[in-house]
Amino acid sequence: MSEDYYEILGISKDASEDEIKKAYRKKAHQYHPDKKGGNEEKFKEINEAYQTLSNAQKRQQYNQFGSEFEQAGAGGFSGFNEQGGQPAGGFEFNFGGGQGSGFEDIFSNVFQQAGFGDRQSTRQQAGSDIATDVTITFEEVAKGVKKNIELYKKTKCVDCDGTGAKDKKTENCSNCDGVGQITKNIKTVFGNIQQAVICNKCHGTGKVPKEKCAKCGGDGIIKEYETIEVGIPAGIENGQTIKFSGQGEAPIGGGSPGDLYVTIHIQPEERFERDGNNIISENKIKFSQAVLGDTIEIETVHGKTKVKIPVGVQSGDILRVKGKGIHRESYFGKGDHMIKIHIITPEKLNREQRRLITKLKEAGM
Repeated sequence: MSEDYYEILGISKDASEDEIKKAYRKKAHQYHPDKKGGNEEKFKEINEAYQTLSNAQKRQQYNQFGSEFEQAGAGGFSGFNEQGGQPAGGFEFNFGGGQGSGFEDIFSNVFQQAGFGDRQSTRQQAGSDIATDVTITFEEVAKGVKKNIELYKKTKCVDCDGTGAKDKKTENCSNCDGVGQITKNIKTVFGNIQQAVICNKCHGTGKVPKEKCAKCGGDGIIKEYETIEVGIPAGIENGQTIKFSGQGEAPIGGGSPGDLYVTIHIQPEERFERDGNNIISENKIKFSQAVLGDTIEIETVHGKTKVKIPVGVQSGDILRVKGKGIHRESYFGKGDHMIKIHIITPEKLNREQRRLITKLKEAGM
């Protein structure tokens, strides 16, 4: 292998899909070019590794052939080894028993390992995905918010509208005769098989610039900063990732853009604590308010509101204010605001206060 994709992402070869995704997000965030200490070349390697290992079929091909697996099919079938086992340099077959090992799987193995069945092989490739992080406040979690994110990414060149051509003038690609695909011969145990793959000159468009665009150099894409508005729903959890389809990088040749993955981080909030869609706060009241009852004003994420303190409330009691919590993401309405009561015991008393408390004590209170 010329490149070790597992080493690039810092994962083991038996890593799960979830572990691959988490490793990609971490590495992409660390090396993204618009971050301090970012590395564009390293970021490209990370994206390339993720695009391969996150696709089950491409990962299987990579594990067998390495990072040059797209060309590995040209080697074809090279016969069985001296022990009569798997081919020394070609496709692997299993004629034995067991699940998935019958003769009917031979065709599936051949076509998959040769590149057939991969729908991306005969259409324009999608752009790379991008991962970034956004920090929001506790109040924004409760209500939902829209954020502007500045990204340094590949975008379609506006001067040539992604054609790569000066004045948008193009002509048929001489390599594929304007079809956008070329035929590739694959040697297999069943003989030569022809496979249609994307033309590497026109990237599947069938067109090439008559004269290259001065701004993008004929690629049809440029790398620049772009501000994107993203909507973050109420009730999102800390560390949760949101996918925004089509907001990633633009590919060469006019294919579909990749996706944007935004991981949310919530700022700590000393005043409030979250319990699902409910919010908890601690409020102190005076001894007289606890005995006689009162109406107090409290802070919520939706502003200040008045709360009635019932007569005889105890320290540690919970009062509920309905509808002042976090919006429920899956259905209408909000959670509640829960108030945990703490009764303040006075540390110092003046003469009159002491006299009154003494009378209450004498009265059996």
